[in-house]
Amino acid sequence: MPASRHSSYSHNTLAVIMGGGQGTRLFPLTRDRAKPAVPLAGKYRLVDIPISNCLNSGLNRIYLLTQFNSASLHRHVSQSFKFDHFSAGFVEILAAEQTFSSTSWYQGTADAVRKNLQHFKNTDFDYALILSGDQLYRMDFRRIIEAHEESSADLTIATMPVPASEAGALGIMHINGERRVTTFVEKPKDPVLLDSLRLDKESYAGLGVKGDEQFYLASMGIYVFNREVLFELLDNSLADFGKHIIPGAIKTHRVYSHVFQGYWEDIGTIRSFFDASLDQANDLPKFNFFDPPVFTRPRFLPASKINGAAIDHAVIADGCILNKARIQHSVIGIRGIIEEGASLNRVVMMGADFYDSAARQSRAENQGIPIGIGKGTRIENAIVDKNARIGDGCVLSPAGKPADVDHPLYYIRDGVLIIPKNGVIPHGTMV
Repeated sequence: MPASRHSSYSHNTLAVIMGGGQGTRLFPLTRDRAKPAVPLAGKYRLVDIPISNCLNSGLNRIYLLTQFNSASLHRHVSQSFKFDHFSAGFVEILAAEQTFSSTSWYQGTADAVRKNLQHFKNTDFDYALILSGDQLYRMDFRRIIEAHEESSADLTIATMPVPASEAGALGIMHINGERRVTTFVEKPKDPVLLDSLRLDKESYAGLGVKGDEQFYLASMGIYVFNREVLFELLDNSLADFGKHIIPGAIKTHRVYSHVFQGYWEDIGTIRSFFDASLDQANDLPKFNFFDPPVFTRPRFLPASKINGAAIDHAVIADGCILNKARIQHSVIGIRGIIEEGASLNRVVMMGADFYDSAARQSRAENQGIPIGIGKGTRIENAIVDKNARIGDGCVLSPAGKPADVDHPLYYIRDGVLIIPKNGVIPHGTMV
């Protein structure tokens, strides 16, 4: 694509990232933070993914809509994404607010955008790119904007081929030979209806679909709207893009599909988050954090120090101290401290927001236990959230327990043990 066309997109496209969801399926990771603020891959947060995709696509005018538990998300974004005074670029947070026309919380994705239209109308743009703040993928948004222009679409939906086993949990659409969307069904369950939505195998080559199994086109929750079309379609009280706006727009506007081929994971559950996180410890992770870069908050931390630890397939972030421990297929977040004799197998350790001090450690609620993993402690199949204090000689594993447990010291969700943020596990605890 010519460079001139690429550069024009940065000036006529406004990106809007949805960051206001409650994230109940990611509890307890979302107990004290918004879903897009959940730490990822040792040093990032989920929201870094869509913002970096925008910046790597030449799009630098970005609004982030927030609502629930948004303090840490606001702090992270404000400290991470700064532009110079001579640039038109910005990453601006729009928190849910009461106005004379509205006193309610966001009721859905469409409602969130609607309640911020007064801000968008003051910005010059031809296209609005609507994104989710909690998906793991890498996409050059210039491709979908180019396809949107070439088809003279009013609305373009990013889609990806999925097998029948996944189709029932997603928004599925059917397209004609011009890639125009003719049908959209949210989470189809009826086998007959689902069969009517299957993708014609003769179209695979033209769409770039690889493989020979039966695929369905699923919405990725990524949309490109023409400016006036966005305003027109939101001139109502409908709450959600996928459930309400898109099905109606198919009947009245030119709605097209842009087929995406690549890794995409909706980080919607503890299990999907856990598996996607541990995948980073594989030889060739499905998601590449290396090139082009994923941007995040710059930190002035020392390089990690390893004092005799045995490490087999792990991601180690900045500022960690790993003593004579054994670490297998795990992710160790910033400022992670692991003491001698500890053993971690399939653990996502999110690290700490600060280095501990004797004064903080001696507080009654911290029981004299330092931040990090204590001596001789063994942990398997677990997420250790930030600032957790785990004592010496503990054994922590979800093995032999129900898939979902609420306990004063820990949680189990989807078969994964979770030590919550700021959690304290006393010495010798057996889970």
